[in-house]
Amino acid sequence: MGANSSSISELPENEYLKRLSGTESISENDPFWNQLLSFSFTTPTNSAELKLLEEATISVCKSLVENNPRTGNLGALIKVFLSRTKELKISAECQNHLFIWQAHNALFLICCLLKVFICQMPEEEMQLHFTYEEKSSVTFQADSEDLIEELLCCLIKLIIDIPLFLPYTSRLVKTLLYNFIRQEKRPPPGTHIFQQQSDGGGLLYGLASGVATGLWTVFTLGGVGSKPAPQQEQSSPLASQSLLLLLVLANLTDAPDSPNPYKQAIMSFKNTQDNTAFPSSNPHAFQINFNSLYTALCDQQKSDQATLLLYMLLHQNSNVRTYMLARTDMENLVVPILEILYHVEERNSHHVYMALIILLILTEDDGFNRSIHEVILKNITWYSERVLTEISLGSLLILVVIRTIQYNMTRTRDKYLHTNCLAALANMSAQFRSLHQYAAQRIISYTCRHLRRYVSVLDKLYFPHSHCSALQHCFSTLSDNGEELLSLTCSHILRSYASSLFSLLSKKHNKVLEQATQSLRGSLSSDDVPLPDYAQDLNVIEEVIRMMLEIINSCLTNSLHHNPNLVYALLYKRDLFEQFRTHPSFQDIMQNIDLVITFFSSRLQQAGAELSVERVLEIIKQGAVALPKDRLRKFPELKFKYVEEEQPEEFFIPYVWSLVYNSAVALYWNPQDIQLFTMDSG
Repeated sequence: MGANSSSISELPENEYLKRLSGTESISENDPFWNQLLSFSFTTPTNSAELKLLEEATISVCKSLVENNPRTGNLGALIKVFLSRTKELKISAECQNHLFIWQAHNALFLICCLLKVFICQMPEEEMQLHFTYEEKSSVTFQADSEDLIEELLCCLIKLIIDIPLFLPYTSRLVKTLLYNFIRQEKRPPPGTHIFQQQSDGGGLLYGLASGVATGLWTVFTLGGVGSKPAPQQEQSSPLASQSLLLLLVLANLTDAPDSPNPYKQAIMSFKNTQDNTAFPSSNPHAFQINFNSLYTALCDQQKSDQATLLLYMLLHQNSNVRTYMLARTDMENLVVPILEILYHVEERNSHHVYMALIILLILTEDDGFNRSIHEVILKNITWYSERVLTEISLGSLLILVVIRTIQYNMTRTRDKYLHTNCLAALANMSAQFRSLHQYAAQRIISYTCRHLRRYVSVLDKLYFPHSHCSALQHCFSTLSDNGEELLSLTCSHILRSYASSLFSLLSKKHNKVLEQATQSLRGSLSSDDVPLPDYAQDLNVIEEVIRMMLEIINSCLTNSLHHNPNLVYALLYKRDLFEQFRTHPSFQDIMQNIDLVITFFSSRLQQAGAELSVERVLEIIKQGAVALPKDRLRKFPELKFKYVEEEQPEEFFIPYVWSLVYNSAVALYWNPQDIQLFTMDSG
């Protein structure tokens, strides 16, 4: 480094770096700093390049770690940077390229060195590197903390630099949000165009583009004249880094005597069109353009961090939640969330959780549940199971959620995931309207899948050594959509067999199951041998069946006349549902379903045989009007509300830092040093 350009291979022998890391103390007024900071080094633009840089400078960093407590050169470098930042505005106005360039280089060096220090030592030891060893302990600690604080304040000012009428916390959060909203592309490499910006939001926007271009690469760890990685051409490194920083700050743990101020700011900001007064008790409130924020959130949902931000805003900020629920274009937000869930195989579990919880929060609102059935979508190309040329947003949501439950039950077996999926469906069920025939079919067929599986598991529990071969063959030939493959004879056998099992269960349900489980365990060689999966899954299957039956019942009770396709699908599978009318766990909820099946079956029989699909639907619509509503038993409304865990930081802090590890632009962290999260959690 120095006045000449440098390459990575030359860094270990660079005379200026050797002096910086050596045993000689360098005053902040020494001309050495002008020489050190006058380099034109092609700085890294991705984590791979940064890894090479760190490996090349191991010897230099090791020397600095050893000598700095005595020399104080790191502190001197920081003071040099602080002195230069005080005159950045003047330098920009005077077009002083050299001054801006040196400030950029100083900040890049500080960033790289602090990264090494943070990785190699605990916080207490790192403080030793911010002053001289000879100073008294009291003065030393105060000076070191003052220097750290001054550096942090300087960096925040560089980011925000807006009129001083808001506290730092609010200004920083607001600026980071606007950086995310703007999604500014990185300036072309090597350009310095001095043109005043009209829309100011900080030094990176509101001074001059000379400062913006010079400092941009510092905040993204890309250098003046460096060539950006191809993937960065299509995204905004500044927006990405700003969002990650915002997520880290918002998830800091609360102090014993005061809550996290960044989280408080996120919880309380309002729309720029909201003219109501801020509460005097909240010093962190500010205003931001909700329309721009909404648009950015809709456009960026492919990333974990944007989905996490959306979750935080919906869950924590009532102003944002109210605004979003009032939008008439919710499909722009909901469809990207559904795509995340649809491609569950390609997403990490945390991203899927956040997308699902967002849906659960949205479905807590009855207005949302009604409006999604009024939005008609055309040609959903990413949904591959069935060609959907026209479908309501509500029906699409049902299809994707059921698909997610099915994937979870067959692959990951995560109870938390399927519980929240079912809760979202339950919240919507009373407002189901004009369900697409495929959505109605999937609701019924998914329920039937578990009804069949339930009978099969009971068979294995009661008769573990002598399974009914006909029954096993029956279940092996049934697909989700394929009960029609079952002959009438097998259907009668299955119905009779299920009725016998349920009659046995109805006598002493829990005791019979317990005895069957004990009998099965007794047949195993050791108490340490776990029960087979089918035995462990029985309670889960029963819970899923119960919830699906309640969802169907809720729809039939509240909106029967709006959903002829659901009644049609129910009648098509009526043989299987009729088997469960005597089951002790489902008898109550089966009353309405059984009544609907009996009522409409009777009307279809009266209409004669060989009815077309159109004629069947017409009879169903007429019957829905004729069926007295008081004949259907009323149940409590299905309503589930998302509640955050008691210690959410145990989930969110490792998650956020895994995003920083995986997504931060041009930041490399040695995977062997990661202790906060497992390497597959991000």
